[in-house]
Amino acid sequence: MPGGRLTQKDRQQIALGLADGLAYAEIARGLGRPTSTITREVMRNGGPVGYRADLAHRATEQRTHRRRPAAPRGPEPVHRPRGGDPEAVRAYEELFTTVMMQSGMPKMMARVMVALLMTDAGSLTASELARRLQVSPATISKSIAFLESQALVRRERDERRRERYVVDDDLWYQSMVASVRSLVQQVEVARQGVGVLGPGTPAAVRLENVARFLDFVAESLARAAEQAREVLFTETEETEEDEEDEEEWEEDEEREAPEDTGAPGRDLG
Repeated sequence: MPGGRLTQKDRQQIALGLADGLAYAEIARGLGRPTSTITREVMRNGGPVGYRADLAHRATEQRTHRRRPAAPRGPEPVHRPRGGDPEAVRAYEELFTTVMMQSGMPKMMARVMVALLMTDAGSLTASELARRLQVSPATISKSIAFLESQALVRRERDERRRERYVVDDDLWYQSMVASVRSLVQQVEVARQGVGVLGPGTPAAVRLENVARFLDFVAESLARAAEQAREVLFTETEETEEDEEDEEEWEEDEEREAPEDTGAPGRDLG
């Protein structure tokens, strides 16, 4: 029924709609569901190309039967992004994670990275990450170690001396700088090849053209990154209404935090 869980018949209709090239909104109208529900369902089950109704239904049943990890005593609210439809936010989070994975990042590391990028607080503790992603602290520790080794996150202490993990605002600039260094290295290697193969030979001409192209791209990228760097540190002014909304949001998170049952948690990552 509309508003309840998707049934196997609903999923079959979604699969038929995708096969017919229908937009998510049109499929949603046919089922009497929010568009965000259809978007989330498709993105978490193979995307518009790989979606299969039977596999999606089986995967959902398996997720339903898994036990959620118990929250630690005295849980603190996990800072999730405010604004927008919660289902749409979750679907976007999964899409963002998929894009990170396609760039070569391992799945769990991508999930941690996206969680940090999407939190309003700008940082999360290990326990907050574990609760949010429903995985063990050991999994979080391993993921953070990987991200640190790639200079993607850093650690800092808050006023309660807790270790927090932060995605530095300067990360994207440093990433561009690293790309420029890699391009410059390729330029140098290509030009060494020109000398080795002999100027004027077809192979040497090819390498010289590659070197000139990459040299131009590296210089342009370095200049653009330097000019745009300050954009990364632009802050949005928070109004009095925003502050009130944030207080109400945090109170809601505290009310929704699960009670400690004392039961051992299971790693769902």
